[in-house]
This record gives sequence, structure tokens and C-alpha cells, in this order.
Amino acid sequence: MRKNSLVTMLVVLGLFVSGPVLACTNFLVTKGASTDGSTMITYAADSHVLYGELYYRPAADYPEGTMLEVYEWDTGKYLGKIKQARHTYSVVGNMNEHQLAIGETTYGGLPGLVDTTGIIDYGSLMYITLQRARTAREAIKVIGELLAEYGYYSSGESFSISDPNEVWIMEMIGKGSPQIVKDKRGRTRTVYNKGAVWVAMRIPDGYISGHANQARITTFPLNDPENCIYSPDVISFAREWGLYSGADKDFSFSDTYAPLDFGAARFCEARVWAGFNRVSSGMDKYTDYAKGYDLKNRMPLWVKPDKKLSVQDVIGMMRDYYQGTDLDMTKDIGAGPYQSIVRWRPMTWNVDGETFFHERAISTQQTGFSFVAQSRSWLPDPVGGILWFSVDDSYSTVYVPMYCGITQVPETYAVGNGSMMEFSDNSAFWVFNQVSNLAYTRYKDMIVDIQKVQTALEGKFIAHTSVVDKAATDLYKTDPAKAREFLTDYSVNQANSTVMRWKELYRYLFTKYLDGNVKVRDGNKQNPKVKFPGYDEGYYRMIIEKTGDKFKYKGESH
Repeated sequence: MRKNSLVTMLVVLGLFVSGPVLACTNFLVTKGASTDGSTMITYAADSHVLYGELYYRPAADYPEGTMLEVYEWDTGKYLGKIKQARHTYSVVGNMNEHQLAIGETTYGGLPGLVDTTGIIDYGSLMYITLQRARTAREAIKVIGELLAEYGYYSSGESFSISDPNEVWIMEMIGKGSPQIVKDKRGRTRTVYNKGAVWVAMRIPDGYISGHANQARITTFPLNDPENCIYSPDVISFAREWGLYSGADKDFSFSDTYAPLDFGAARFCEARVWAGFNRVSSGMDKYTDYAKGYDLKNRMPLWVKPDKKLSVQDVIGMMRDYYQGTDLDMTKDIGAGPYQSIVRWRPMTWNVDGETFFHERAISTQQTGFSFVAQSRSWLPDPVGGILWFSVDDSYSTVYVPMYCGITQVPETYAVGNGSMMEFSDNSAFWVFNQVSNLAYTRYKDMIVDIQKVQTALEGKFIAHTSVVDKAATDLYKTDPAKAREFLTDYSVNQANSTVMRWKELYRYLFTKYLDGNVKVRDGNKQNPKVKFPGYDEGYYRMIIEKTGDKFKYKGESH
């Protein structure tokens, strides 16, 4: 398909995939922006059908000529075969044994650029690359080579890529499926541009970045390979297909391949703004942009935090629901009588011919898993990388340390222990969902009890980190295998014991809040003390405003 017909098709299809359908959040933290000199990236894998589990792929060697079968991460659909690497690195979740970590968010972009014949989808791309690359720069090279050789099956993606020294954001989109075109003489030929166009930018040291289902790279330096790498045809392809006609220096990746609209700002960019707003002053000037009201005052790709960020700070960014802002989800009517921070889908709805929406926060009920990947250059690789891993809602979950050098994962988080339609009472995903879904019934009260346990567990993990680091490093000097065994035992035990503690928490909450009451033990008496807290005054006033005197008590005052 040539440029005119492609542009027509893009217009007919609505220019780009709508933001509300998509649902992940990443933040990127450089060495100079962290309290201890580590790099960090975050990832919330949000999907109503993604089962939260911790993937593990051991290192392996393969004979020459071995082929790797590729299955789409989202659906399990078989896509094809690619050449297997002779040696692959071990991968725990989204971090490999060399402390390389990769996360993503889908932005969709121009739908006509999806290549339905490509062999590698975005999810497979992450995990294949983690098995083959040692550094962020090497990962970018591997990604570009894989896509050029085998084709890119997915829509537009933003990737976070970190190693112990550098943090990069990489954005890409495909080049469309093969098209049969006719020349002036009526002769047909197939036009196919295999691969993807992409740009990767290094986040400046001391700064943080983020992305959430909307392409964020606009213009970029054309002659600075230390800080910006891009596919050679990222601009020429846009010209060829009639998507851009300006000067090279003015080319904007996002504006060309994934134009902004209200939904992209309010549902996607607003999450990045919320994370930035927690740690960097001056973000109020982008409030209208985040709300979708002023799309020209575009938020920067990176910001400098007011102070250096700890792991706890970064976890806190992943627990944002716009608290303290105009979009605070506990403050609007959708929060109900118990100040809920979740909203049932769909995101948008129609009444009397008009469309309305819920806010979309970083913390959301459909999170399958999330993590903070921390890479530390001063430690041996198996010790230096920690994947702070969790399942279910980020606000009410626990981030458990999984060292990147471990050789097995905990049973409670392992692949195959339950599924989205198969309950397992020994699965972290189901145990955490039991607690969070119970909490939705009386959120503002139950979340207090949840956070007491959450804080205690995460505080213990962080306090123990330096001790575990030293013991493992000392072991590593004389026996690397023993060090890995030690880290495996530690990570597995902490994870399994966390799930057991969460089971106890569920039993406690279910007993305490049974039937909408609040019960506590009354010494050694048989019956507990029972409180009937009802609703808050604001909700009662709402009932009165809606119903007038319908429920007004006509007897004596109580």
C-alpha cells in the first residue's frame, strides 16, 4: 500500500489505538537520582486476563542450528521460529543474571503499522532479549537485530531498559503488513518493510523518566550516539509513507507515530504526571495537560526529583491514585461511602448520548504483577540485582526481594500454580486477591489494617538487605554457587512466608469486618465488642440530596 492509501486507512481507523484499552505504567530512575547509586525501573503489568506469577528461565547452552519457537505473550498464539542463541542467561521475572532489566507499556499508535506477519511480539521480545544481552546498550542492539530479521508482530511499544550503570527509554512501532500494489501498467508487486522504526534515549544521570501507554519521545538528537540511538529509517519511513514532510531536526516520534488526544493525556500521561508530581516540584504547570485540556504544553520526557529516591520512594510512586491532587480517586462520588480507589470497568460510559469516564490511576485492581528492578554496580551481578516483585494491586500488595542470581523461584509465585480461571489457595496471586477484593467492600477501614502488615514486611526486607548483601558477597568471593544457593533460599523463604502471613491477614479481616460491622476482642469474654460505624456524613448527605424526605424519620429523634 502506498502513501495515499495508507494515510486514508489511518484516518478511517481513527488515527491510533485508544489509550483506555491499554494499561501499564513504568518509571525509570538513574544512578544520580537514587539514594544509594542504584538504577531502578518499575513495571505494572495491568491486564484483566494476566495471571500474576514469577517467570524463571535458567541459563542454558544450545547446539548450533537450534530453533526457538515463539508464542505471543498475551495470548499464547504460535508465531513462528527463530534461531536460538548458543548461550542464554538466566532470567528471573524481568531481570537477568547481569542485572539487566526490561519493562514496557503499550501505546498502540497508528494501527496500519501493525505487521500481522511478524514473528516476535513485544512480550517475547523482552524475555528473549533478557536471555541474550548483558547491558542496556546491548539489549537495544539485540532488539533492533531481532526485529529486522524476524519482523515485529505487535503495535507501538515503549520499553524501559536498565543495567547497573544506565537507564534507557526505547519506543518503537512496526512498518505494516505486506501489501500488494499495482503500478500504472496494472502490474502487481508486494511491498513489505520488515521490522520496526524506533528511537532509544538515555535518561540523563540525576533524572527520572516514565511512560504509561503513550509514546513520549518527541524530537531527539540526530548526532549523539552516546545518548540517542535510532533505526536508520525512523524518519525516512515516515516520509515515504506520507506521515511527515518537515525537516529532520523537527521530527517528533510521538507526534508522527502516536498522536496525542484527550484520552491519551487523561488516562495515560496523567499517570506519568502523578508519579513525577510526587517527587518533583513544579509539575503543577502540567496539570491541565494531564487532564487533557492543554495538549500543547507537553510534559518533559524526564524531570529532576527534589531529592534522591530510595526503593521505598519508588514503590510509593507505584502506589499512586492521584492522592493530594484534583484527580484524587477517594474524593469523587465514584469512591462510594468507603473512599475506594478502584473503579469497575469499562473506563468510559454513555448517558443521554454523552460520554463520561473514570480516572485511570497507577494503582489499579487489574494488575497481574508489578516490580521495582534495582541494579547496583558495586556488587557482584548475582547479588547486585534485586527484583522487588509483587502481584495484584500495587497499593495493597507487598514487594518481596528476588535476587537476580537465584536458581529457582518460590512455589507460591511459580508458573503453573493456579491460573486466571483456576483458584489455588497456595498461589500468591489468589491469596493477595482475596485480601484486596475483600477490602473493596470497606476500603478506608480495611486498608489501614492491610498497610500495617505491608509496612512491617517491606520494612523488614529493606532492613535486612545490607546484611544479606554482605553475606552473599563474602560467599561469592570463594564459592559463587554457594552464594546463589544462599540468595535462593533467602528469596524463596521470604516470598513463601509473605504469602502465609497474607493468609493470616485475610482470616483476620474477614472475622473483624463480617457483615459490615467492626468487631474486636473484649478481654476473655465470649462475645466481642461490636461497632456499627455506618457511612460517613458526606455519604449520608448525598442520600438526602438524592431522596429528599423519603427516608426522614417521623418518630422521636434518635
